[in-house]
Amino acid sequence: MQLRQSSTFASLAVPNFRTYVTGALVSNVGTWVQRVAQDWLVLQLSGGSAMAVGITTALQFVPALVLSPFGGVLADRFDKRRLLMFTQSWMALSALVLGALAVSGVAQTWHVYVFAVVFGMGTALDAPARQAFVSEMVGTERLTNAIGLNSSAFNAARLIGPGVAGLIIAAFGSGWAILSNGVSYLAFLIALMLLNRDELVPAEPLRRAKGQVREGVRYVAARADLLIALGVGFAVGTFGLNFQMTNALMVRNEFHLDAEMYGLLGTVSGAGSLLGALLAARRKSSPGLRFVVSAALVFAVVNVLSGALPTPLLYGLVLPLVGLSALLSLTATNMYVQMHVDPQVRGRVMALYMTVLMGGTPIGAPLLGLLAEWFGPRAPLIGGGVIQVAVIAGVLALVAVRVQRGRSNGISGLARDSRLGMFAEVPVAAPDPEREC
Repeated sequence: MQLRQSSTFASLAVPNFRTYVTGALVSNVGTWVQRVAQDWLVLQLSGGSAMAVGITTALQFVPALVLSPFGGVLADRFDKRRLLMFTQSWMALSALVLGALAVSGVAQTWHVYVFAVVFGMGTALDAPARQAFVSEMVGTERLTNAIGLNSSAFNAARLIGPGVAGLIIAAFGSGWAILSNGVSYLAFLIALMLLNRDELVPAEPLRRAKGQVREGVRYVAARADLLIALGVGFAVGTFGLNFQMTNALMVRNEFHLDAEMYGLLGTVSGAGSLLGALLAARRKSSPGLRFVVSAALVFAVVNVLSGALPTPLLYGLVLPLVGLSALLSLTATNMYVQMHVDPQVRGRVMALYMTVLMGGTPIGAPLLGLLAEWFGPRAPLIGGGVIQVAVIAGVLALVAVRVQRGRSNGISGLARDSRLGMFAEVPVAAPDPEREC
């Protein structure tokens, strides 16, 4: 019990959250196994094409652009546990079919493209509900800790998954690795079924009405602090979070190493990510917006550094810093958004956050893949980091101009938030979603 009482693991004192995280950990190991195996499969089928890997990554995240906002409405309107059971089953079936095609030897590059879209549809509907469901298990008092531990489960899996994937691919092939992910979803589905529904604290369901997606957009548009947080999420997700593609290109095309080393380096990066998630779990309150921006900029700099290192050893040594800085950035942004929104719009706001975090990948992945084709495997890391910094600077400038114009026009509710150290559009009173309908 002492472990659960510590500030790092406080949320594990909640039985439902304990069950949920256990199932998620097993399922997430499978997810990381598939991520590694899918990129390796594409490289094999396409003859080592960086562009093919970029297209696959992009296609997997295209549905987020269209479906994530509607996934947020579904998360606010329906039972999140049942919605998660549906989306998890969808992704399990997708993995099983793609794995079967690869094992049978009939898989082609276009098959991977198709199932990347199908899998992405499930992810786009799953992510908002999964993010918003955490608060229903632990409440607001433990929410920052639970977000950190939820990320820890994902990154503990990232620590394990790539190494497992490398072993499975080396021994049996990519298809069997993808099939193992399909089976791993059973753990999460069983965990969802075992949750004690009497101990959940769901938000009041959103009544069906027109314009609910637009309402979520208006809510974010009225808050400069959320615009900055979502802009940071877009920059990080679009140009920074391409580990599987950039790592595959560096290992195979730059350093000319095998699948086992690819998996090992993925595990090394995961060690840093896990440390970042555990550090985030120790937080007792939401990080400020200054930290959100600073963490993203540090992550960009570390990405550039990793792309400039000349040897596999030095590259491997800096990968934990890449994982650490990425997770500190992601968890800080996630915590800030979740802790600064009204519960009745949390699903829709988190959907918008996931849309910009994942939905930019269809832009970033092919662009970075093209940079790799033109300038070599290092270009996605160096160029991606530089573009990430430029986008964050642009977001800050645009929001600052918007706030200044609002003040000049006499719009009330705009103030400089001294706690955040930068302009934030702070409503005098929290918006009432029922009143705005």
